[in-house]
Amino acid sequence: MVRNFKIVVVIPCYRVKKFIKNVIESIPEFVDEIIVVDDECPEGSGKYIESLNFSNVHVIFHERNLGVGGAFLSGCKKALELNADVVVKIDGDGQMDLLYLDALIAPIFDSKADYVKGNRFKMFDLLTNMPKIRLLGNSLLSFFIKGASGYWNISDPTNGYIAMKSDVLKKLDLDKIDKGYYFEIDMLINIYLKDVVVEDVPVPTIYGDEESSLSIMKVLKEFPGKILKGFFKRIFFKYFILDFNMASVYMVIGSLLLIAGMVFGSYEWYKSISLNRLTPTGTVMLPSLSIILGVEFLLQAINIDINNIPKKDDKK
Repeated sequence: MVRNFKIVVVIPCYRVKKFIKNVIESIPEFVDEIIVVDDECPEGSGKYIESLNFSNVHVIFHERNLGVGGAFLSGCKKALELNADVVVKIDGDGQMDLLYLDALIAPIFDSKADYVKGNRFKMFDLLTNMPKIRLLGNSLLSFFIKGASGYWNISDPTNGYIAMKSDVLKKLDLDKIDKGYYFEIDMLINIYLKDVVVEDVPVPTIYGDEESSLSIMKVLKEFPGKILKGFFKRIFFKYFILDFNMASVYMVIGSLLLIAGMVFGSYEWYKSISLNRLTPTGTVMLPSLSIILGVEFLLQAINIDINNIPKKDDKK
């Protein structure tokens, strides 16, 4: 593949000192620059990397821990200063198979996508290596992220193996992107509103003795509220600010019918229970019909949304 792009890899570092040297040495030669971000690592990963004297490695130090998102975004800003054409995020714990880096960036070079994510779920024979609780959690989380981000075409939205054109970063206010583990989802929601084409490619994940600092309890505590907020943000801007189409109409009518049916039905049910009398059939049918029609309108809106994924054919 002839490469006319400058490729920069960004590696957020926190408690990965025992892995980071091998990770850097495994990065393919076609990568032009490597940016390592020491996110106030207690192990001193940044100083350790500097002592190794890699010729194409730049080290950024954070005075306080910002989180993996904050570290990556700092690296992105540095990548833009270095005039990167393509920015790749990999983790410092060695979980990402760098033999697949070429495949990850291929859709960008082939002008098929602006933003590419790795997809662990397309390699069924390798899924047995993934801890079962993590597999289940990722599957459930992925479904909700699809709805929140609008990218119904990707199957592993939580995957942190990412490549993107620098033009994508230039379209975003990087200071407003979430600084924690939620940043990957926040990025998807924000780039959807910029009509960025996203594709995923099959890549394996290597599970060893690394320790994840993202706990299940932390995900359950922080992610649901943020995902719901992101969903409403995307819907509001996409269908009521940037555009107003039949999906917008279906959402309004469907929501009103659904809410009206549930409120009226609940009221009649309460009245029937409190007065100890049967509710007339017509009264039961009215809220039921309203709920059924509301759900049908919302399903039509979802169908339009699924078909509204940014595509290269849609871009000028």
